Amino acid sequence: MTGFARAKEDRPTPPEVYNWRVYTTALIISMGVLAYGYDSSFIGTTITHASFQRDFSMSAMSKAQKNEISSNLTSIYSAGGFFGALFAYFALELLGRRWTVILSDAVFIVGAIFCTIGTVPSKNLGLMYTGRLLTGLGVGGIAAVSPIYIAEMSPPAIRGRLTGFFESFYQTGAVIGFWINYGIVHNVDTEDSVAWRIPMAVQLIPAGLLAMMIPLLKESPTWLLKRGREEDALKVYSFIRMLPADHEYIAQDVQFIKEEIAKERAALAGSANATLGQVMKGAAKEAKLKGMRNRFLLVFLMFMWQAWSGAAAINYYSPTIFTSIGLTDVTLWTGIYGLIKAAGSIIFFTWFIDKFGRKWPWIVSSLACAFCQYYLAVYIAVGHPKTGVLQSESTVAGGKGATAMIMIFGAAWSFGANGLPWIISAEIFPSSLRSISGPFAAMSVWLWTYVVTRALPSMYTSMGWGVYVFFASCLVCASVYAFFFIHETKGLRIDQMDRLFGFERESQMATTSVDKGFRESEDRKEAQVGVERREVA
Repeated sequence: MTGFARAKEDRPTPPEVYNWRVYTTALIISMGVLAYGYDSSFIGTTITHASFQRDFSMSAMSKAQKNEISSNLTSIYSAGGFFGALFAYFALELLGRRWTVILSDAVFIVGAIFCTIGTVPSKNLGLMYTGRLLTGLGVGGIAAVSPIYIAEMSPPAIRGRLTGFFESFYQTGAVIGFWINYGIVHNVDTEDSVAWRIPMAVQLIPAGLLAMMIPLLKESPTWLLKRGREEDALKVYSFIRMLPADHEYIAQDVQFIKEEIAKERAALAGSANATLGQVMKGAAKEAKLKGMRNRFLLVFLMFMWQAWSGAAAINYYSPTIFTSIGLTDVTLWTGIYGLIKAAGSIIFFTWFIDKFGRKWPWIVSSLACAFCQYYLAVYIAVGHPKTGVLQSESTVAGGKGATAMIMIFGAAWSFGANGLPWIISAEIFPSSLRSISGPFAAMSVWLWTYVVTRALPSMYTSMGWGVYVFFASCLVCASVYAFFFIHETKGLRIDQMDRLFGFERESQMATTSVDKGFRESEDRKEAQVGVERREVA
């Protein structure tokens, strides 16, 4: 793995730690996110197919009635995602990370089956609504557990890259959803029911692959240690780090987490041996304390800035711009835009996230995307592009520039607030609060997605090109916010996160035995280097 850039190590780390098992684990966990991304992109086109409208008795409906059904299918999915994230809190704490993935995937699979059989036994939308609700519940749980599960399994120096698989798989799933429908429109008779059943059934592929690979997943050692299962935690660490269970590095990992858990429990419930119920009550209180409140607020606002970025507005207006400059296959160019976003995410989160960190990529991305949207606002205000109508030569030239700006927006957005909130929210909380922070992050996403989705139609009607000025200004504000309030967290341990966010427990004032071990190890190495130098002299 030497070809990858990574953050500075928190201590001397054996090279075996950066092995194929930790990468495979992160990839398997992220497989559920592939379904999440796919579900976010395929439904809009699928329900417009003639066969779907016919099979669900929509052909004779008015445009308003069809819009209402489309809105319902989106809203019920979003509601499922919100409550799936909420329910994940109890599963994360009581059952663990692995079982939360299993349950979420099972619920999603049942929902995908309902969506696929759809019209059985009647032509009403009852099964479809049920399926969309269940798939929403499933991806809500998956979104809540995946980032923290990966973060807890990852060495700090490559935590950003591994957690970044979440965003890479999401974007990949979204692109697959688009191209599946593109292929159907160009190669399948949309009057045939298979035109909508195929994209519905494709949901089962990533969920099925995840189900088949779940036996390869190990439970999070952090959760095992919270439950007092130290021997099981040692086995997991030994497997995932590819080191003997009695290796010093693993002993440091286990001791560090045990001491953190003990300090958390002592602070939360007054005893290092507090019961789970006492700890859960104490965690709810700790979430309100200074140094924790600001972390929850940070997560909530990060996803707010993500939602108000204008990415949805770009998706809405890009076909008009493509048509206005004479591009005949508008759908193809929309797909290319999606490919650029996916490729950008994969490249950045695989190779550069742990080199460049979180703060400055967010700032650079936001400013670049803001510039693109200001350009689009000027172009639309001056050129007045219209769908299906070719413009003057000068307006076409401006439209080509606008098309370039859309593509640049996709590339810049791929390494900024599109994926960074998931990584930051997964790594800044102590183990005592991760069962709360993961669902809180996912619920924030669904909430802001719902707000923006509901607001956009009326914004287009009342603001016109001013929508892009608004979103560009939001991106400028997001960059300012990131400069002052988003801390650089790459490669940090959780005790360092606490200090970064101004949270100190009394027990943290004392040096832990793990920290002592790190320093003693470094002192021994420095002393040995000194001896060798003297011998050479």
